[in-house]
Amino acid sequence: MIGPYVLPDDVFDALAAGEGGRPAVLLLRGARRSRNLLLLRRALDGPCGRAAEPAADLLAGVERIAPGAARSVIDGPAFGTWAARTLRDCPAHHRDRCAGRDLAALAVLAAVRAAHPARITVPVREGRLPLPGLGTVTGLGEAPEALVVVEAPAAAAGAPDTPAAGGCRVRVLTAAGERVLPRDPARPGHGWQPVAVLDARHRGLALRLPLETAAPELPALETASAGPAAWQDLLRQAWELLVDNHPRRAEELAAGLNGIVPLPAPARGVASATSRHAFGTVLTSWPADPERLALTLLHEFQHSKLSALTDLVTLCEPGGGPRLYAPWRPDPRPPGGLLQGIYAHLGDLAFWQDRSGSRHGPARADAAWRLAQTRAHVERGLTEAAAHLRLTALGARFLDRLARTVRDGDRGGDAGGSGGERLARAVARVQAGDEAVWRLRWAAADADAAERLAARWRAGRPAGPLPAEDVRAATGAVAGPGPEFGRWAARQRGAERARPAREAADAVLAAPHRAQGWAELAAAAAEEDRPGAQALRTRTELVRALLLRLTADQDTRPPGTDPPAPPDPLALAAWLAAAAGPDAAAGEAPAGAARTGEDGQNTGVSMSQNARSPLAKTSATG
Repeated sequence: MIGPYVLPDDVFDALAAGEGGRPAVLLLRGARRSRNLLLLRRALDGPCGRAAEPAADLLAGVERIAPGAARSVIDGPAFGTWAARTLRDCPAHHRDRCAGRDLAALAVLAAVRAAHPARITVPVREGRLPLPGLGTVTGLGEAPEALVVVEAPAAAAGAPDTPAAGGCRVRVLTAAGERVLPRDPARPGHGWQPVAVLDARHRGLALRLPLETAAPELPALETASAGPAAWQDLLRQAWELLVDNHPRRAEELAAGLNGIVPLPAPARGVASATSRHAFGTVLTSWPADPERLALTLLHEFQHSKLSALTDLVTLCEPGGGPRLYAPWRPDPRPPGGLLQGIYAHLGDLAFWQDRSGSRHGPARADAAWRLAQTRAHVERGLTEAAAHLRLTALGARFLDRLARTVRDGDRGGDAGGSGGERLARAVARVQAGDEAVWRLRWAAADADAAERLAARWRAGRPAGPLPAEDVRAATGAVAGPGPEFGRWAARQRGAERARPAREAADAVLAAPHRAQGWAELAAAAAEEDRPGAQALRTRTELVRALLLRLTADQDTRPPGTDPPAPPDPLALAAWLAAAAGPDAAAGEAPAGAARTGEDGQNTGVSMSQNARSPLAKTSATG
């Protein structure tokens, strides 16, 4: 199954433009399969190899008689995540709980699908025996492991590429006794919770996805709050929406999606993610409506495509800014995360482009807002990438094609009839305010540098070179900018213009520690095209630190002296912006910031030569 994969130039360009079509997805899926097999080989050669060897031998036996059944498991949701975890940090490869043993559950799935006789020991977790793709055996007590016996019907044994269970008899034996699974593993039974399979068909395109609740490597949730029937109905409606309105992307999803993992519901909204090791698997909480599920599938599959693409080609080199601004996230992002987010939002952009033209009334206005906001997110992400990523020649080409897609969509006009310029101004205000609040939260202003700047301001001298940015790393769970910003942002949708900049500056002087005041000031300065608007948006923490330093001077003046005039935040920002020069503006990369390689060709790339390290961590949605 392992072989070199050549990525033709036209396929690369189509993927960079946001799509690629079914042929591109099949190529990426095949390349990911080879990668998974290489990871398996590495696992077998490592400390977990002895524990994984029986399962690998069973998989090899299945592959010889029913290669399709073996491929379906290696391509499936759980295989890549198992391999990556086993290689990265097997917690106990010298003890009975070695992660290598978990491969046995996947080998059982392959044997059942191929109707291939098998006997293999599978670990039990807290009385539960998870068999990804099939289901979970419960009530096994304290047994540490179980012997799983697959008995194939005489007529089916050895039949090539048997697509499903085909009437296999599966027995689970522990010291406490024997459990026999239903002949049809999709049916519930005593102590048996099957993995439901969702099926959607529309206009000749079919989608068949397990609702995966039995993969120990993935954070699955029991589906009690939204059972398989509800998921089935929701997927059917979402699939009709996608096939009717995004047929080319629906073809990609039909070729590449392989499972949905239900997640716990957040306090509000929908949580979704993608593991970079599980190509085509979407992790999502209950979306509640078909439109949201359709959007989630588009968004998350973009992540899968880009993860598989970067197995084949290198888009950016190590280095560059380690923690970057992404307007769709509350936390700083690494270069790869920024690139992932930009690419995933191309799916959102196509979705809202269609919805803003097909909806009516308030729903149409809402879609137009989301379209404009998504476009602004992608454009800002592109400028951040151009300024801070060390792009290879292919990376620069990738971003160029991606930016062209965004520009072409913008030339399509405002399909939602949503107020044009007023809508654009409102989105720009929210974007400027969001970035200012993000800077106050994550960017640290050096106290000594602020004091040096304050001394130059007092002396009436130019600011000189500004201190380098220092963005802190996020730790633990990260929430958004807070309800105060959310209320302000919501008001902008109906506002004709920003709060006057002079008024916003006075409010900042009165309460310089209030982040919301800085958001309003950044938005107002940008809308009025004030000289310091860019500094208020992209170096907010420095402007505030300088303001606080100069304000402190007033409190330490000698008795009997007249207080100096309070420093003006607008004047301070303009003074700093003059020092920063044009390179500080978002959208203009400093000279030499984005480095490209020499070789612009991407044909003839072998996955085995350029596969990304399997030690890379799981990446959540951007």
